[in-house]
Amino acid sequence: SMPTQAHLWAALQRLAGAGVCSRNVSSNSSSPKPPDTSLFVPVSLKTDFSADGSVGIELTQPLDKNELLKVLNRFYKKKEMQKMAADHGLDARLFHQAFISFRKYVLEMTSLPADLHIILSDICSGAGHVDDIYPYFMRHAKQIFPMLDCMEDLRKISDLRVPANWYPEARAIQRKVIFHAGPTNSGKTYHAIQRYLAAKSGVYCGPLKLLAHEIFEKSNNAGVPCDLVTGEERTFMDLDGRAAGHVACTIEMCSVTTPYEVAVIDEIQMIRDLSRGWAWTRALLGLCAEEIHVCGEPAAIDFIRELMFTTGEEVEVNTYQRLTPFTILDHAVESLDNLRPGDCIVCFSKNDIYSISRQIEARGLECAVIYGSLPPGTKLSQAKKFNDPDDPCKILVATDAIGMGLNLSIKRIIFNSLIKPNVNEKGEKQMEAISTSQALQISGRAGRFSSKFKEGEVTTMHRDDLPVLKEILSHSVDPIETAGLHPTAEQIEMFAYHLPDATLSNLDIFVSLSQVDGMYFVCNIDDFKFLADMIQHIPLNLRSRYVFCTAPINKKQPFVCTSFLKFARQFSRDEPLTFDWVCRHVGWPLSAPKNIKDLVHLEAVHDVFDLYLWLSYRFMDMFPDTALVRETQRELDDIIQQGVRNITRLIRATDPTITDSLQTQGRPSVGNSGSASSSYSTHSRGQRGQRGSGEMMDRSLASRLVRDGLLTPDLLRQLQREWSKDQKQEFSNQSALDTEHHNNNNKGKRKKKKK
Repeated sequence: SMPTQAHLWAALQRLAGAGVCSRNVSSNSSSPKPPDTSLFVPVSLKTDFSADGSVGIELTQPLDKNELLKVLNRFYKKKEMQKMAADHGLDARLFHQAFISFRKYVLEMTSLPADLHIILSDICSGAGHVDDIYPYFMRHAKQIFPMLDCMEDLRKISDLRVPANWYPEARAIQRKVIFHAGPTNSGKTYHAIQRYLAAKSGVYCGPLKLLAHEIFEKSNNAGVPCDLVTGEERTFMDLDGRAAGHVACTIEMCSVTTPYEVAVIDEIQMIRDLSRGWAWTRALLGLCAEEIHVCGEPAAIDFIRELMFTTGEEVEVNTYQRLTPFTILDHAVESLDNLRPGDCIVCFSKNDIYSISRQIEARGLECAVIYGSLPPGTKLSQAKKFNDPDDPCKILVATDAIGMGLNLSIKRIIFNSLIKPNVNEKGEKQMEAISTSQALQISGRAGRFSSKFKEGEVTTMHRDDLPVLKEILSHSVDPIETAGLHPTAEQIEMFAYHLPDATLSNLDIFVSLSQVDGMYFVCNIDDFKFLADMIQHIPLNLRSRYVFCTAPINKKQPFVCTSFLKFARQFSRDEPLTFDWVCRHVGWPLSAPKNIKDLVHLEAVHDVFDLYLWLSYRFMDMFPDTALVRETQRELDDIIQQGVRNITRLIRATDPTITDSLQTQGRPSVGNSGSASSSYSTHSRGQRGQRGSGEMMDRSLASRLVRDGLLTPDLLRQLQREWSKDQKQEFSNQSALDTEHHNNNNKGKRKKKKK
């Protein structure tokens, strides 16, 4: 039910007190921007006027529908009516929508409210004026667009200007801000962490669970008791659960009410991230620490200075140079035959990782594999395998997930392509060349101060990409100009008060009305809306619905999405989600993966356990079996690790006929290799005449097989046709060798190669 105006005003006052809407705001724009009315969805009306009965008909007479239609259309065409409606918030689009709805309502209702019936009857009989319809039309418009009545209130609630005022505890102290600026591997974070360890209390805020874990371990190993807080995990060093003086957390989880001596905010350039930037803004403006140590790219220095100007806090800048140089080589690698120990091939699609790791193993070499959707434990074990000087695995195939959070001993970074799928400001996916910032972040992983490769090298796999990479790396990084913001739960709750029939996915109206200072933007809420739409039909109270919609899930995984839906449904029935219930849902226990499809499913189940743990910290009584789920997730991580160690075997199981033939790659082709590559294939551009038809085949068929985990008879026949010409050619002796045999003889092979 709608709260009274007095209730709403009291709530608004509370909000204003908390600094969410600041009255005396200085803003560049004097008049508020008009809302984007394309987002207004009409509410369906309850059309039961049985209380009135047919009083209108009794007092006058039934209305002539034809006459009525003419009268209504005459009303619609009157410019004065349109102008009056516009003054009350009905722009041309809404006026048209409201009129269509009003006309349908008048013509199709068996009995109209008495007052409206009498007015219409008078007009039809010439006793009234067509303009008399206006108040009834507006009454109808406000019923289907309830936001019209409270536009001013909605505007106040969605006022996101002066976000510094949202954090009164931080504004009550004078904080010292120290910016540690430098490229990857310059020791900037090291210096900030030294200060953090020396302090009586501290908080570390990082972008990844892996980074939070690393600081957690480093701190405890240094004898400084430190807790760990991520979305899915809380580890307290004190056995009674009392908080330690230090905490390492993922940035979304930091507390803006706990006082600390030192706070470290890592990778500050992510403040401009289109979906997560708000978390850096919140930490920077809201942490209650005497010293805030900010680490990141020099491109953020001027902006952070400007941002801290709004809080009256000065910024001291310490600049660091890279500790070990990296050079861009003058030649591309061109063939996987030219790989060397310490190489890392960077791909921007999982399919390319599968394809390349299989081709490397076909050459008798072992490789480690790291990509974003692997569990943290698996990433660490693959990094350890690659870093271990005694392990025969000397090559890494990875996505840009290696850009942060893993310590790797890489000699040479090889970009397999420079095209990466990106999400633009409108939330649309597009393929585009990596930015200078991304290229530097990845290239910077070559040659690390603490690794055995002191000097790093960077190049590309394909010749045509090398000048493009040099061009990208020659630019300076664009300076950061804006920071992300996100509406708070309180603001959304107030918004929903005013629009009781709107769904949470109608948050677009909030974003369209929201006013921000020029230094800020409202973060992309597509994931939030996606989840809101998914559980719209499930009865949840607003606060619970909001929490569910902020859950960090991978919406590309159908199994994770259906699990999310089941969790919400079970929760809405007020039935606790027990360990047994979750096991039944995911089919636990699960066996080791036999092919890539199985591996992808296990990764999805790991994500479902993450979702359970994330929700368990927000609704403890409803997700009671945290310890059991965490234990099971560790077992699953081990199963996935095993699968990734055998990834080439899994790929071979996914398309068994190809592996041997793939070994015919790496020699020049006859003629032109064509351009049938898909937008995210292994070879993004400029491949003419460089590679054999083997790779052509790999791009067209194999990627489909890997993607779907299928091999149909038709595809098999096509494979055999494509390969019949090549099978008698060179490398046939290698083709006969079983890959298992390669694994056993890796060390010997490598020694022979080095000779």
